[in-house]
Amino acid sequence: MCFSDQLYFALLHQKVKSTPDRHCFCIDEELSYENFYADFGPLNLAMFYRFCCKLNKKLKSCALAKKTIVFYTCGDRKKQANAAYLIGSYAVMHLQKTPEEAYSLLVSQNGSYLPFRDASFGACMYNLNILDCLRAVHKALQFGWLDFSKFTVEEYEHYERAENGDFNWIIPGKFLAFSGPHPNSKIENGYPLHAPEAYFPYFRKHNITTIIRLNKKMYDAKRFTDMGFKHHDLFFVDGSAPNDAIVTKFLNICENADGAIAVHCKAGLGRTGTLIGCYMMKHFRLTAAEAIAWIRICRPGSIIGPQQNFIDEKQASLWTEGDLYRQKINEQENGSSKTLVAGILSGVEDISINCTNKNISQRKTACEMVMIVNQVVLTQGDKLRALKSKRQSRASTGSISPLHSRLAKSLGSLHVTACEKDHVFSDVSAGSVANSNFIKQSNLKHLSPVNSQPHAAQRSSAVSLQLYGHSLSSLGSVSVKRTA
Repeated sequence: MCFSDQLYFALLHQKVKSTPDRHCFCIDEELSYENFYADFGPLNLAMFYRFCCKLNKKLKSCALAKKTIVFYTCGDRKKQANAAYLIGSYAVMHLQKTPEEAYSLLVSQNGSYLPFRDASFGACMYNLNILDCLRAVHKALQFGWLDFSKFTVEEYEHYERAENGDFNWIIPGKFLAFSGPHPNSKIENGYPLHAPEAYFPYFRKHNITTIIRLNKKMYDAKRFTDMGFKHHDLFFVDGSAPNDAIVTKFLNICENADGAIAVHCKAGLGRTGTLIGCYMMKHFRLTAAEAIAWIRICRPGSIIGPQQNFIDEKQASLWTEGDLYRQKINEQENGSSKTLVAGILSGVEDISINCTNKNISQRKTACEMVMIVNQVVLTQGDKLRALKSKRQSRASTGSISPLHSRLAKSLGSLHVTACEKDHVFSDVSAGSVANSNFIKQSNLKHLSPVNSQPHAAQRSSAVSLQLYGHSLSSLGSVSVKRTA
């Protein structure tokens, strides 16, 4: 399908060079997904941002104005899927294509792509297709969650790192997913653990008023509540799906929270993403696949194994609950007295590991046995956190965070507690991204170019996290930084 003569997408078998009338580029090596186990995408929000910046810059370049621009991939099928996701999402965000229109371009030359999967090592239980990701991006634009004019890529990449807090905004201003705090600041199994106090400044600055813990009690909740935060415990077993009572309680807490909500389990991936996904389905009518896709774009590795099927099974009932909720809100707003929605639960206290509610399974899996003869057995969350920390260490360019530096000086080895008073997240410094050619005309998928837009003001490299809302403003104003 042809829209103009400038932008193409191609699946090739080898690298190709640019010609006088054709500019070719590939990001197979430049933007790579950091997997936990068998997962391979979709690429995260920062990588999508950098791709958009790169492509916008090319489309606005005077030197390339009369050239055909070919974005191609010559990698394996996993690389092809991520490249298709990037160009498809770009078409949705910048070319005003519907997800279906963008997807039809990707498959117009008999293209087929591997579906994405979860961050587990077992058999794939749920396929997440590229179209699901495109629809998720479209919904994020509609609901004001995605606005690159307010997005600071250095901050995203800074705070997603284990040593800097390991957290990501899922719904800006509403939900932040983070790795579970620990009683003391230390490195355990290769993963930096942070005490609750490390999060206080950031949480206060971004109006996070409520913390919801989904894993075992690793720290005293009073450390949050004594500082004015609300704290709730809704335990369920690592790697499992919540029961209906937990889902209802979670939704009730979130619907009545005054500010933003920070949710964590052990790694802040499986259980955390599952419940946030339930809220998104109820209040924004996202499909299960759209919720999973958006959460993984924001926080890769989220929602694992049976949790995917659970969300899919809950979609219909949560849509119905959401319709009734909105109807009730509308009735109240149209009435003479506008009152807050009353809690839909009564007599249900915070559900913890010691809860006797008959709906909560009391069975303990091997993953949940924490101490056997003074030996810690790693849970799924432990393993995911350790993998994330190790891969980030391998990807490091040699710089070391202030926290790691302090720990290295005081520890000399792992598993030793660091001084809590020193354990506060450092300021964000400008990050950089490493930057790493059209043979068969029939292989090209033809897309239309984005219109040129004014150059935006440069952003500071050390600003607080800015949230992403609905705008289609220019991305090309931020150029891709190159390493020396």
